[in-house]
Amino acid sequence: MRKYLLSLEELDSLVENIVENFNSGVIILRGNLAAGKTTFVKRAVKCMGIDDEVTSPTFSLQHCYTDSVFHYDMYNHGLEHFISLGMLEELDKEGLHFVEWGDDELAEILNSAEIKNMTITIEKISDDKREYTICTH
Repeated sequence: MRKYLLSLEELDSLVENIVENFNSGVIILRGNLAAGKTTFVKRAVKCMGIDDEVTSPTFSLQHCYTDSVFHYDMYNHGLEHFISLGMLEELDKEGLHFVEWGDDELAEILNSAEIKNMTITIEKISDDKREYTICTH
């Protein structure tokens, strides 16, 4: 487990490091409302040179930014609904998958399916500082 206390201006260096070293698999993003989960995805997509507008897929469940960058949100429906729609199979596709509001159960499923994954927990410390805790599974 690694922890980083960063301003939004400092976030890009962490995002670049993650994208360079973890370019395929699932990144589970956790944090309270407005902690910065979607902001993290925006920075990652931009870092990858993709010009798409990144918004939270809260109501649509999934956004695709290329054929290899995917963004999911489980806030409204949870893991059971995600699985019932067959979305778990999506996470096995080649590419980088960002899952907002994923939980320990999702990480366990990914581990048992041998899908590479990491969890990033974001905690808002102040208006300009966030603590990023990274656990690789």
